[in-house]
Amino acid sequence: MKLPSRLVFMLIGYCLGAAEPAMSQYHREETPAVSGYEQRLAGEIRNSIKGFSPQTDNLGNVYVTLGSGAPHRLIVAPIDQPGYVVSEITSDGYLRVQRLPQRAPNAVFDLLHAAEPVGVMTRDGKIVAGVFCGLSVHLQPGRRNAPTMAHPDEMYVDIGASNAEEVRAAGVDVLDPISLIQGRQVIGASEIAGPAIDDGFGREVLLELLHLLAEHRANLPGTLTIAFATQQWTGGRGLDRLLNELHPDELIYVGRIMPPRIDESKSASAETHEAIKPGNGVLLGVSDTSAVLSGLEAELKKIGDTHNLRIQPITATPPTVTGYAKATPLPARFAHLGVASLYPVTPAEIISTTDVGALESLLYGYIAGKEVPASGGGSIFSGLDHRGELRLLTETYGASGHEDPVREQVKKLLPSWGKPETDAAGNLILKMGSAKANSSAKKIVFIAHMDEIGYQVRSIEPDGRLLMDVLGGGYTEYFLGHVMLLHKADGTAVGGVLELPAKWDQPGFEWPHGPKAMDEPAHMYVGTHSAEETQKLGIKVGDWATVPKQYRPLIGTRANARSFDDRVGCAALIEAVKALGQDLGDRQVTFIWSTEEEVGLKGAAAAAERMAKEGNAPDFVFAIDTFVSSDSPIESKRFADAEIGKGFVIRAVDNSNIAPREYVDRVVKLANENKIPVQYGVTGGGNDGAVFVRYGAVDVPLSWPLRYSHSPAEVIDTRDYDALAKIVAVLAKQW
Repeated sequence: MKLPSRLVFMLIGYCLGAAEPAMSQYHREETPAVSGYEQRLAGEIRNSIKGFSPQTDNLGNVYVTLGSGAPHRLIVAPIDQPGYVVSEITSDGYLRVQRLPQRAPNAVFDLLHAAEPVGVMTRDGKIVAGVFCGLSVHLQPGRRNAPTMAHPDEMYVDIGASNAEEVRAAGVDVLDPISLIQGRQVIGASEIAGPAIDDGFGREVLLELLHLLAEHRANLPGTLTIAFATQQWTGGRGLDRLLNELHPDELIYVGRIMPPRIDESKSASAETHEAIKPGNGVLLGVSDTSAVLSGLEAELKKIGDTHNLRIQPITATPPTVTGYAKATPLPARFAHLGVASLYPVTPAEIISTTDVGALESLLYGYIAGKEVPASGGGSIFSGLDHRGELRLLTETYGASGHEDPVREQVKKLLPSWGKPETDAAGNLILKMGSAKANSSAKKIVFIAHMDEIGYQVRSIEPDGRLLMDVLGGGYTEYFLGHVMLLHKADGTAVGGVLELPAKWDQPGFEWPHGPKAMDEPAHMYVGTHSAEETQKLGIKVGDWATVPKQYRPLIGTRANARSFDDRVGCAALIEAVKALGQDLGDRQVTFIWSTEEEVGLKGAAAAAERMAKEGNAPDFVFAIDTFVSSDSPIESKRFADAEIGKGFVIRAVDNSNIAPREYVDRVVKLANENKIPVQYGVTGGGNDGAVFVRYGAVDVPLSWPLRYSHSPAEVIDTRDYDALAKIVAVLAKQW
């Protein structure tokens, strides 16, 4: 039987045509549908099948009925996903949340939302960008009783608002649903990953079946209803309504295969759903795998065997129908079909497009009694302002030791008269000013680092997985169990998933923490099952990985992206160079875009040593880097209390340097004279300027306040970026 139908064709095409770098494989955001809030997605479904005159009931179920007479066959797929709803708006502009369903789907569900980009769907259907707040790793050493970020009591959403009035002005209100950004990432040759991917495949299969039926005019025996059900995660209310309304003779439920709930008082069974990986065909959920199949289940197995489709019975919980009244019983002729998933109900959930194609083929054989016609085009999950220096730099990938793409982007953004040089450490260096060797002008350095945190391939395991070393530090909760991009030596990228800790899906699981937890190597799954398969993807030791990222405007002048640390600093130096112009006069100013800051200030150290040996050590160095801010509802205000939107920050004290107060005050005076908003304070972390001090320089670090550092949820206010660029230009001319 020909499995690559329209539905799968384009998905596999993303893999076959993966010559484009990085984001070319990261698909557009899908329409979210938190349980009970499926209206926008239901409208899109109705519009896509309007030729069938779809009906909608009081719960928002959408269904199409074809043919007449007996038997009445019903095929249902749920369209909802777990998520959250706004439960409160705080006076300082944050959103409190309640989970839907109210019982967590697994032990890590809430935690894996920490510091992740989300969308808030307003009543008029607009999606407002936001992030879940996350702890900043630099502020936690020595802190007592820090939030775990693992329960709604400790969860807040930041949409860039400063107060409740701004939240409501953006159209956001209590009861608005919240979900992770619904991106899709190709993994290996035939797998796809992303939030709620296992909640959406059934919907897309049924839509494709309707399109096939319209195109090929199959003769159907009896009555066939194809339905898209709401509120499956919150008690199966949509399914219950359909059963009560339609009274079908037989039912096929196409959706997530859920294992029987574990009795925490008993030891876990040796058989788990992890034993069946994506790529093993269609799953048939049954109550007892040792029993002989009968009825509709046996008929579906026979159809699969006839068309060489692999059908695997697996112990599963039937689709949930619960409530305060007695549930409508499932028909005697019932079958539950699904596909295997890795890391179910996590942001890194993975399914196989081959399995989805086999499922479509099986259902078409059941409906029409023949094979799926070969065709092309179409796809499930198909289709994939603040542009400018900051956005371009932020969306360029470059982990520590792999800064080449960022360096090239910086060179492109500098004015044509700028002639930067690259040193042996990969630092990009631009010298400005015409001061002579005997000039009394102070030698000044401004330095910002180009690298971002990530992972690097240490080795390829015999089973195809990658052992990844950490590049820089960050809470593992923000990366394990999430989709990643693996950047190869040829400049292209493939998708992967960092594996979750062992026993993550077992009752009572607690996320491993400890003094070395952030430095422990991690395994990455790239859709292969042997070292040879992995090597055929062009993956080599030394390749590197980052989270997919995008610059996302929030409310007003605020924005979210990964790697604001330190692309804001890089962009501020570029803006300052442009503002200064080619002729800086009798000055000695050097701008440095440095490498490998996140793994030990290596690029800066090399530059400082070289300049000292050349007799050109600076008198002052202004390191331009993040001020990790406690401007968050889950941080202690005891220190690092610089608000975003209130100006650049003098990073007077951190873990690597203490700036003399006389120079802090001098910067404040210059800022005030030039009407540039300024703050100063104490924070954590180190800065590139610290390695110049041993050679006689004074380090006065300059920053902008950043929320949720070293996470995908980083938030800035672009007004602080503007202030930072302005003060750099002022200091270059007047210090």
